[in-house]
This record gives sequence, structure tokens and C-alpha cells, in this order.
Amino acid sequence: MPVTPADVEATFRRAGAYLEGHFALASGKHSDRYIEKFQVLQWPRETERLCGAISEWARALDVETVAGPTTGGIILAHEVARQLGSRAVYAERGDDGTGRVFRRGFTLRAGERILVVDDILSTGGSVHETIAAVRSSDATVAGVAVLADRSGGASFEGLPYLALWQVPMPAFAPPECPLCAAGMPVQKPGTTPAAAVSR
Repeated sequence: MPVTPADVEATFRRAGAYLEGHFALASGKHSDRYIEKFQVLQWPRETERLCGAISEWARALDVETVAGPTTGGIILAHEVARQLGSRAVYAERGDDGTGRVFRRGFTLRAGERILVVDDILSTGGSVHETIAAVRSSDATVAGVAVLADRSGGASFEGLPYLALWQVPMPAFAPPECPLCAAGMPVQKPGTTPAAAVSR
């Protein structure tokens, strides 16, 4: 059965992964909503089902390897690769804390067709960095797929692109944040105890 955007949204809501409050995002901006993907990725059956939709879409792309950025992209790359019968590699932060590199003996050959996957697309930075790491090996980026796109219009240079769920969310620089202006306490996802997060 095909996975629809409504199915994906229902999955995230059911898992408690679609949060409301006042959040400081990794980009430095603030938002009134946040998607905590690990609340979904902790469930292998849900992960398998969502990755199945990506795998079905990717079959026409002749993918040889699936690459994902750390951290959530590791889980997705592994499961999508398993379903495609290919291998998975992981792009980690470079030594200077910027960009992505393949470590742990991972190599890509020139022309190898790589599907880049990630969990939640916000600014697209991790995906662009993974694409750059693939291209630095002269491999070919066959396409890009994510679980949810909250960017409101990211693009990847004409590459085939799939987002299972488009969920634009407003984000504000702290000086323009209406939640800050209202005095609402800000939470940094990943560091706030679950009990303190409004669901």
C-alpha cells in the first residue's frame, strides 16, 4: 500500500514526534514546531514502512549505494539499502566541524550511482554536504529522498527528489522571534527532558 503524506503525518503525530512549543533549531533559528524524528525511528516497523516508500521510488534510479549523513541518515540509509539490496555508507562531519566526509574505510568509485537520504530537511545543509562528499569521489548522485521537508522549497540542482511529507514550518532569527518577544521559554531539542516538551 502506498505511503501518503497524510500517512506520514499521522505516523509522526502518533509517535509523539510532531512537537509544539518554542524551539531553538540547529540552524540557530526559532520555531513553534519541531519534528523529533527519533520518536519515529525508534520503531523498526515504522522505519521499514517509510523507507519502503523511498525504496520503491528509488528503484527506477539504478541506485548502487545509499548515503546518509549522521545521525538519523545512518538509520535511513541502512534500511533503504537493505530494501534495495545495495550497500549503505555514512557521511560524517569533517575534522574542522564543517562539511561531510566518508570515513571508516568507505570508498565510492567514479560514476557509482548514489542515493542520498536524510530524515528531516530544514535548511538542506546536511544533504548538500553529503552530495558534495559523494561528488568529491567522482561518484554520481542519482537522487535525494527525505522523510519530511520543512524547508518550504528546497531544491537540489534538478536532481530527482522525493519528500514523503511536505510540512513547511515558520522559522525566525531570535531577534524577530514572536515567541521570544512573548517571553516563552525556549527549548533546545535533544537536550530537553521529554516531560518538559508540549505535545
